[in-house]
Amino acid sequence: MQEILRAENISVGYKHKQVLKDLNLDIEKGKIYSIIGPNGSGKTTLLRTLSRNIKPSKGKIFLDGENISHIKNKQVARKMAVLSQIHGSNTDVTVRNLVIYGRYAYKEWWKGDNEQDKDIVDWALETTNMKELANDKMCNLSGGEKQRAWIAMAIAQKPEILLLDEPTTFLDINHQLEVLELVNNLNKQNNITILMVLHDINLAAKYSDELIVIKDKDVYLKGEPWEIISEKNLKDVFNINGDITKDKESGKPIFFPRLAR
Repeated sequence: MQEILRAENISVGYKHKQVLKDLNLDIEKGKIYSIIGPNGSGKTTLLRTLSRNIKPSKGKIFLDGENISHIKNKQVARKMAVLSQIHGSNTDVTVRNLVIYGRYAYKEWWKGDNEQDKDIVDWALETTNMKELANDKMCNLSGGEKQRAWIAMAIAQKPEILLLDEPTTFLDINHQLEVLELVNNLNKQNNITILMVLHDINLAAKYSDELIVIKDKDVYLKGEPWEIISEKNLKDVFNINGDITKDKESGKPIFFPRLAR
């Protein structure tokens, strides 16, 4: 498969703390990847570095084979959309106006919305099942609706790859599944490559083609869920024991954790 994103020997640190060291990572087009790992292992730092929000102290990031530091912001935004974990959701802006912001990469400052912009905004609202809420204010939406609205804004960029930092945080299990089903559909129906940070290992395994495990400042493991979710790996990475079985719906591994003794 063709590579869309690559990290080459990247290192990142804050003050005197090294977070990532000499990390290498390849992301192929058309797949769903989830980054998992212990708290504080650098999962969000990795995502922010790949999206050019953090400059590595060493190494390079390549987007579609081109050094991302040499690409203009608008050109990056036309290929990569990023949704951070924390964003302003309690604003008076309507859902439609929020989604329109996703078209900024295709606009000149003196031009308004054209028919193509309007069509793409309608598509993004329809795809995320937000069309009926298009004129509602963000501050009046539920947590799951807000997250779908932000995803609608992100895909209005028409990106090739979508980076999501814990998109299910603060959502109840019903809305977690709703958001991840949406992400899965974006991948399968629109061929958008997905790279996301998830803290729930079972959800990561269910909705991902590959898992990326971050530990000791580097990619500790990378592979298909059945390659990663094993008793040994759970003990080595998370210091937990677990019984592993097969999820009936997805065929992916699911585990029931026990504290390691």
